[in-house]
Amino acid sequence: MTSTTPEIEALAADIGEQIAIDVAKWNLFLAEAHLHIPLVERVYPLLEKDELNRAGVEGALKDLSVAIGGGKVNISLLDALSSTMVNRLLTLLEEYQSKNF
Repeated sequence: MTSTTPEIEALAADIGEQIAIDVAKWNLFLAEAHLHIPLVERVYPLLEKDELNRAGVEGALKDLSVAIGGGKVNISLLDALSSTMVNRLLTLLEEYQSKNF
């Protein structure tokens, strides 16, 4: 993905507002963590190629690193999200794909 379009920005906004990292029972939404756009940049090719599946999304989440403690520790976004949030992300992506492709 080389450029952003209104559709991609809308998907990133939806993900950013609905998907959150669980930190000590506190929700840090991906938009607040500035992770929604990098995530969409990784998963959008799956949508374009009609290759959306759990393994692909989890691979994208695993490849996206989240710095914690000012960069002292890095974990994958997959490890930072609850199973519920991963399922919600998959649902959002499936709904987006069915409406736009």
